Amino acid sequence: MWAAKIETLGLERLPLRPSEVTHLPHNHFPLRITTSPRFVTPGLRPITTYYYMIQSMTGFGKVTAELPDKKVTVEIKSLNSKQLDLSVRIPAAYRDREMLLRNELLQRLERGKVDLNINVEYIGRDTSARINAAAVTGYYEQIHELAGRLGVPEPTDWFTTLLRLPETVRSEAGEVSEAEWQAVHGAVSEAITRLIDFRTQEGAMLRRVFEQKIGVIGDLLREVDPYEQERVEKIRSRLTENLKKISEVEYDRNRLEQELIYYLEKLDINEEKDRLANHLTYFLRTLDSEHGQGKKLGFIAQEIGREINTLGSKSNHAEMQIIVVRMKDVLEQIKEQILNVL
Repeated sequence: MWAAKIETLGLERLPLRPSEVTHLPHNHFPLRITTSPRFVTPGLRPITTYYYMIQSMTGFGKVTAELPDKKVTVEIKSLNSKQLDLSVRIPAAYRDREMLLRNELLQRLERGKVDLNINVEYIGRDTSARINAAAVTGYYEQIHELAGRLGVPEPTDWFTTLLRLPETVRSEAGEVSEAEWQAVHGAVSEAITRLIDFRTQEGAMLRRVFEQKIGVIGDLLREVDPYEQERVEKIRSRLTENLKKISEVEYDRNRLEQELIYYLEKLDINEEKDRLANHLTYFLRTLDSEHGQGKKLGFIAQEIGREINTLGSKSNHAEMQIIVVRMKDVLEQIKEQILNVL
């Protein structure tokens, strides 16, 4: 759809990263589409228009920051969720900046089950981990005494046994310099950007799926047309045959004709077909609308399902019922994918 639209208008599509767009929110991923010079009136500048792309809630971003004495690895993962479900695991040294990181994640990612993990690997000899000698000594004396009292052999590898016990190794949170925090914060911001890149790529795949599935429902809707008149004629002939069986019974023919007309009008599905076609068009148009289309697409899918159900209840035709079942099957596939749209 995009390619066809751009080719028809003679436009150039340029994907942008959030850092390259200063006048748009950084969590919106637009496509910058600039009119080709041959389509611009002489003396006027080319027109640039921004279109928004849907994003998936599934994403992953990983960035490593190199510092003189340590290597900081930032990983962010996100899955689909109705709200923002945030889990943050960071070293104690950065704990006082946790709220800053949470606010940035909230503003830029909005929804999803998000896991942020910051891991510090020390390169030099100095580390923040310290062996608690008093705790190790106390454990050693207790184990030695208990082994003698119970008559059981002592451990052959004392250090492995002792260092696995609680409180034998402690991490001391030192002062974090401003330069170190700027490097860590920059790594987190870049990891978020990469996650959004990932979400946008997944969103492009979802868009193709939606366009294909909505097209299938539209094709199935057109398949209803040949059976519509046939269905009405079958109902009319069945009613006529049944009336012939009671020809000896007197009845008001005018009133009967009115009732038949009313009954046939109740079976008319033109309104449902028009509404369904409009909902399909609106679904595709919503894909091009501003950021955060997931919930809105879910509401539209509900309306599409309502019209399909009405078609099925009014059909009174075997082939039309089969088409309705196929529509429902495709719609369920769409609903499953909508759950992953931001």
